[in-house]
Amino acid sequence: MALSIATWNINSVRLRLPMVLEFLQKHQPDILCLQEIKCQDEQFPAKALAKAGYEYQAVNGQKSYHGVATISRLPIIDQDKREFCQMGDARHVSVKLDAGFAPLNIHNFYVPAGGDEPDPVANPKFKHKLDFLDEMEQWFNGPEFDAGHIIVGDFNIAPHENDVWSHKQLLKVVSHTPIETEKLNAIQAKREWADLVRQHIPHDERLYSWWSYRSKDWSASDRGRRLDHIWATKDVAPYAHKTEVLRDARGWQPKPSDHVPIITHLK
Repeated sequence: MALSIATWNINSVRLRLPMVLEFLQKHQPDILCLQEIKCQDEQFPAKALAKAGYEYQAVNGQKSYHGVATISRLPIIDQDKREFCQMGDARHVSVKLDAGFAPLNIHNFYVPAGGDEPDPVANPKFKHKLDFLDEMEQWFNGPEFDAGHIIVGDFNIAPHENDVWSHKQLLKVVSHTPIETEKLNAIQAKREWADLVRQHIPHDERLYSWWSYRSKDWSASDRGRRLDHIWATKDVAPYAHKTEVLRDARGWQPKPSDHVPIITHLK
């Protein structure tokens, strides 16, 4: 059995629904995990996505901000959502499904961006981000995360020096500061998560999944960051045989997201 899982920070699912539908038709992932859907549960375009073949859905929405959703062509056995930092934000949803080789839990995350100032004292948003990462690490301590899990989403951290356009210039910029990358690396090490993107695209190759709206010509300047990730527990990782970052999606018209989809293929 082959299985494909995609993750995409869509930056408003209702605004970019035609783009999502076109992506689903062209690439036909079995599961699509969306972040920043920016709508409440009842506003989610469930009918349109079900009509496209994705009738199984798990939504954790929020008015105007945040929000995550996972849609699937395969039956969802169970679903859950977790609140972090007692903030009331919709930043996680998980689903369980039968992947053929075993039950598979897929966690869809939207980690806080952290604001502009990398100082947890002066910037509450940055403190929130660090607290969120600490809570993720603590949660993954449990034995249930030993096997059968994939975590995806916008982690808002580019951990490796080739995950950003300039390692030296971004060391003091939120998303690539040492404290953030160290915390994310600690989470990865805790359960020996495999980075499925870098499992297939080596670290010596520069790779991005996000380009700022502030750049008039994002492709020419190419000042990107790899903020979006797909990780798997070590029992699942060997089944992944290909991972794609759809760079061209940053230029899709008329109004692209500032993030692009990533797809991993398992068999």
